[in-house]
Amino acid sequence: MRCWLPSLVGVLLVGWVGSAQERGKKAETVKLSADEKKLLDLTNAEREKEDLPPLKANAILMKLARAHSENMAKQQKLDHDLDCKTPFDRLREAEYDYQRAGENIAQSGEQAAPSDILMLWLDSAPHRANIMSENYTEIGLGIAKNENGETYATQVFAKPLKR
Repeated sequence: MRCWLPSLVGVLLVGWVGSAQERGKKAETVKLSADEKKLLDLTNAEREKEDLPPLKANAILMKLARAHSENMAKQQKLDHDLDCKTPFDRLREAEYDYQRAGENIAQSGEQAAPSDILMLWLDSAPHRANIMSENYTEIGLGIAKNENGETYATQVFAKPLKR
């Protein structure tokens, strides 16, 4: 299937929209895997160095990031746009209302640790900008491996429309 939208590889910066938090959806509790927790802790440690507040894991964003990492691993394709859906399409479908949102994605070898993934992003100006953005307050993280053992990772950043 071919999408008409051009693909972006690596980083997606800012978008605007809104819808479900205002309709009273309750926040779900978030359970992180050990690797997700490590990636979140490392991300927040980098933000702390810049006097930025920590990002909080959000259940909806976690679900989106996990699903996107799994989909990239399944298709063996590093891309923000899969199955003709952008990150913003996925946010709308999940009814996550946001002021701003962004996404980092990465692909790495078999033995990729969360620290390796974070370093890939920190060494890239646009990815680093997402991590260090004061405009984001919440995050979702997903890490998946494909059948060849390659690691695919996603960070979904957002600031909710209203809370």
